[in-house]
Amino acid sequence: MQEKHFGPVWFIPGETQGKYPNCISVYIEEAGVLIDPASDRDRLIQLRENPGVKEVWLSHWHEDHIMHLDLFEDLPLVIPKIESPPLSDMEILLDWYGMDDPKIRALWRQLMIEQFHYRPRVPDRTFEGNQVVNLGSVTMEILHTPGHTPGHSAFFFREPEVLFMGDYDLGKFGPFYGDRDSSIEETIASVRRLRSIPARVWITGHKPALFESDPDEAWDRYLGIINERDHRLIDYLNHPRAMEEIVSQWIIYRKPQEPVFVERAMISKHLGKLLREGKIGKEGDYFVINQIG
Repeated sequence: MQEKHFGPVWFIPGETQGKYPNCISVYIEEAGVLIDPASDRDRLIQLRENPGVKEVWLSHWHEDHIMHLDLFEDLPLVIPKIESPPLSDMEILLDWYGMDDPKIRALWRQLMIEQFHYRPRVPDRTFEGNQVVNLGSVTMEILHTPGHTPGHSAFFFREPEVLFMGDYDLGKFGPFYGDRDSSIEETIASVRRLRSIPARVWITGHKPALFESDPDEAWDRYLGIINERDHRLIDYLNHPRAMEEIVSQWIIYRKPQEPVFVERAMISKHLGKLLREGKIGKEGDYFVINQIG
């Protein structure tokens, strides 16, 4: 997958094609705006030199979207206002991930510094809700799309009709909502909103990364994965189950992997959703299916 330009909007996949721990970057020519500086370190260094970067924007605070932010410490940083705390304090960042285990926190402190080049940053400007920004040759519409994170934002470039969707990537894994403040219901609403945007090009933060024709069935397949997870969970609750029993089934990730707390976090979101919908109940430490009729 090669770098592509849609008028002044540049799609920058980098060598990993947006595979974690990297992501896709977007650059707006003339305005010199770089969104999510985590695609490819060498390419971003080149981009800074020519044609030049004037500001850095973030779709959200996650580590794989700030990996090379350290290259731009002297430039203005613009982020969703609600997402300022984790970028300014490592301990807050770990709290937002929902990391309680001291060993996991220690490991991630090291990873954030060594792999993701984390350095506390206070934004120069912030934005809230939905705004329209004139970037000279292109009009950028900021879309508040919470769920993945509370302040997650997408960007619609009106004239070339390009939509950058951030981490709503329409990928095979499905939506991620495993942070402390993530929400399944908000994720669903945000994806539906993005689907309604009149774009002709769709850029996502990770693979598949670029659609130059309507993603069409990919939207339904992506949201359908949430229902599939619900169904697998309900099927496993054919007997009362404790949390750690459920986590051990790897209903979300489908196979064991570290760190386990991510599977637990995602399962917790589904259990909360099913409890709110009245489809399951809780008896002591055990989750049970609510019998109907």
